[in-house]
Amino acid sequence: METSFWLQKWEKNEIAFHQKEANPLLVKYFADLSLAKGSRVFVPFCGKSLDVGWLLSQGHRVAGAELSKLAVEQLFAGLGCEPEIVRAGEFERYSAADIDIFVGDLFNVSGELLGGVDAIYDRAALVALPNGMRNQYSKHLTEITGKAPQLLITYEYDQSVMAGPPFSVCNEEVKRLYRDSYDLRLVASEDVAGGLKGRCAATEHVWMLRTVVGSQ
Repeated sequence: METSFWLQKWEKNEIAFHQKEANPLLVKYFADLSLAKGSRVFVPFCGKSLDVGWLLSQGHRVAGAELSKLAVEQLFAGLGCEPEIVRAGEFERYSAADIDIFVGDLFNVSGELLGGVDAIYDRAALVALPNGMRNQYSKHLTEITGKAPQLLITYEYDQSVMAGPPFSVCNEEVKRLYRDSYDLRLVASEDVAGGLKGRCAATEHVWMLRTVVGSQ
């Protein structure tokens, strides 16, 4: 998927994927990661998600990657803080207390640039990518984070009824993408109230991914 697709979505305010409250599944299941206060959580494709503010409110630090500078500016405005903006390689890094957001293409983020993370929260990244890119994404994500444990949320629905994004990612695909790096546990499956985008029956799956002991 071209980066211009997502930039245009933000510029035109076509952001139906943006939620007006912290994701209930994040609130309900995040504690299952058993993170200590002050842990650093990576949120790929973070946008201006209120999930970021919720994670900060729980005493965690947040790192994110987002293509749209507009989304990041709105994120910090929503948090009520003025970011420090510095050049970091080909990225602009927006930083404030306990938060660092890299503006640019996630696939160009290196582990060195990102720095250490203790966990990943992926609600918007895997499902945003078409089938041909998800394998590349999963490999890149595990590489730059050192296979940090994940709370992963996916959608599953009849792709012939509605075109993504968000795309349908079946449970077997999640297993194929991550089973070499993680022990996978399907924590919950819940029907999307009112359907996806209000017109397509869909199920949200909540996954807990923990590092396989001894994996390289």
